[in-house]
Amino acid sequence: MNKDEKKATRQSYGEALVELGKQNNQIVVLDADLSGATKTDLFAKEFPDRFFDMGIAEANMIGTAGGLSTCGKIPYCSTFAVFAAGRAYDQIRNSICYPKLNVKICATHAGITVGEDGATHQMLEDLSLMRTLPNMIVMSLSDDIQTKWAIQEISKINGPVYVRLARLATPIIYEENQKFDIGKAVQIGEGTDATVFATGVMVAEAIEAQEQLKQKGINIRVVDMHTIKPIDKNIILKCAKETKKLISIEDHSIIGGLGTAISEVLTDEYPVTLKRLGMKDTFGKSGKAEELMEYYGLTYKNIIEELGTAP
Repeated sequence: MNKDEKKATRQSYGEALVELGKQNNQIVVLDADLSGATKTDLFAKEFPDRFFDMGIAEANMIGTAGGLSTCGKIPYCSTFAVFAAGRAYDQIRNSICYPKLNVKICATHAGITVGEDGATHQMLEDLSLMRTLPNMIVMSLSDDIQTKWAIQEISKINGPVYVRLARLATPIIYEENQKFDIGKAVQIGEGTDATVFATGVMVAEAIEAQEQLKQKGINIRVVDMHTIKPIDKNIILKCAKETKKLISIEDHSIIGGLGTAISEVLTDEYPVTLKRLGMKDTFGKSGKAEELMEYYGLTYKNIIEELGTAP
């Protein structure tokens, strides 16, 4: 993990769209009056004829994207996660997932790390909402390398995809040659003292905990769950059998998100205890992202404390 080089996954998304647009002239991008923040403005500058600013009309944006997909286009829709998954939920359910249309919903500014925008904009329920929808693939990305891979890869899938992206700049975790597969998590380390399942911006925190604990002679493994649905059952069961303790951490409500998805697998196939770290049935507050992560217990320190090894 390169702690000195940081980039927000929303920026990586914008850059990846430009490269994808050069490769495939069927790619079109729609935004709901937030292209400067979602970074779709990069695509707009390069391909103005394939970019559509739909204004503050998220439901209309989703419906239009569905229509474009029936004409052979591959639409990427973007706005903040609270508007994408929240305000446009009905259209995603009935106009995209039900007919299984080829629309990619790439939602930025997800989670408590939106920061100063406050509780109304801190979407903590989107993974829960999206993963319950039939036909929907759900991804939550952790760094620049992984995001650029995912934006390319989902263009090859004929069907709906929800991609969760962050406002906060986070460390570069992976090398350029890292191999990923949709539906297959990435295991970092072979430690048997514990497994920390993490997703999105929490992956960097989990790796920091791993590095800190190693200095104390405690070896844990980190599992980057970049795909929430379909969930990687094999790695969950493997880690449950091979490690002494299981923890999940997410910048999302612990109700319905990553921790719940893992718990469902364990309940069905290998019942063991999973400690879920995340937002505990509460709305957020306005504040700097780093301060909010400390306040709500979403840092590497909380992972270390949960393992009973805090100084």
